[in-house]
Amino acid sequence: QVRLVESGGGLVQAGGSLRLSCAASGSIFSINAMGWYRQAPGKQRELVAAITSGDSTNYADSVKGRFTISRDNAKNTVYLQMNSLKPEDTAVYYCNVEGISSSYYHTPFGSWGQGTQVTVSS
Repeated sequence: QVRLVESGGGLVQAGGSLRLSCAASGSIFSINAMGWYRQAPGKQRELVAAITSGDSTNYADSVKGRFTISRDNAKNTVYLQMNSLKPEDTAVYYCNVEGISSSYYHTPFGSWGQGTQVTVSS
């Protein structure tokens, strides 16, 4: 069983910055991809940014140049640095982690965080 704990959301004015963190714990053998998604009211959940075990990154066009994803493998933690925030960035942000469990059969897992609210005021 893998547990994800997110932190760092909140209320910020347009142009401000926030840093989200997501720490994974539990039966983890290895972690492959880590990512951040968001879901605004009335909209589908969308990928914001992702990072592989080889540190390759992928960003949604809407956040390129403003957001930076990074990971600390020693801490099983993924971060999302969000700069120049806009009101349209307002959403619940979820982290997602995919990897291999440390169970006897080393089965793959995919886990979601509980979500953290980011609100950007104009």
